[in-house]
Amino acid sequence: MSSSFDKFQKRRLISSYFSVVLSIFLVLFLLGTLGLFIINSQKLADDFKEKIAMTVFFKNEATDAELKTFGDELKKAPFAKSSLYVTKDEAAKQHTDIIGEDFLTFLGENPLQNSYDIHFRAAYVERDSIAKIEKQLRENENISDIVYDKQLVNLVNDNIKKVSMWILIISCFLTFIAVLLINSSLRLSIYSNRFIIKTMQMVGATKSFIRKPFVMRSVRLGILGATLAIIGLMIMLFYVETNFPELEILANKTLIGLVFAAVMGVGILITWISTHFATQRFLNLRTDDLY
Repeated sequence: MSSSFDKFQKRRLISSYFSVVLSIFLVLFLLGTLGLFIINSQKLADDFKEKIAMTVFFKNEATDAELKTFGDELKKAPFAKSSLYVTKDEAAKQHTDIIGEDFLTFLGENPLQNSYDIHFRAAYVERDSIAKIEKQLRENENISDIVYDKQLVNLVNDNIKKVSMWILIISCFLTFIAVLLINSSLRLSIYSNRFIIKTMQMVGATKSFIRKPFVMRSVRLGILGATLAIIGLMIMLFYVETNFPELEILANKTLIGLVFAAVMGVGILITWISTHFATQRFLNLRTDDLY
């Protein structure tokens, strides 16, 4: 009979530990995923900004030397990440490939112009910055026109600000939920041992002595849950890197390491604090209140 009861208690204890580790793992995995998204969101936003191109068209009177000089100036310009010179013949070929017909046979001459496609550095993809750059470029008398998607620039910057704000709100909300979930799981685990706590207190054990094994056990569970969360995050990172290499999600290993360290730190800190206060609560209860 005693053996059956001991087995039942052991199974219940294992089940309690499992639920605590599982809740810690799930919560920390979500927080870690959010952290990785945050550190990569700026890079993703910058990559998208740098794909927006400005096309500068030149008058037919512009000489090859003048076009080359403009290209050399772009290489030195702080706002230009890259530039591509497209001759009028190359532009005609591109248009022919797109429409599927050689439009030059109908027109008899090439109406297109030599141009430069300029990709900006992310910091300069702002409404005011691009407007200043455009004004500066138009001072060149050889330039006939400058074309870029102004609405897209405004839309990108406005949406990035909105997304950043919502990421901050969601981060705070998830952190709060994480603390509540882990705290609730640990409180239930301590609740099942409330009679043991009170018995130890009645035989003269100090509060710190009673608290220590419960806190240490919870911290070990927190470390286990955080370790599983880090393993899960590593698997997710390698999956994303394998299937979407253009994102270069593993490029900044230092920040990724900081996220992993933060996941481990949060797992230890929350379990330590939650267990400390949960144990303290039962230590302060009267024996009659335990029931």
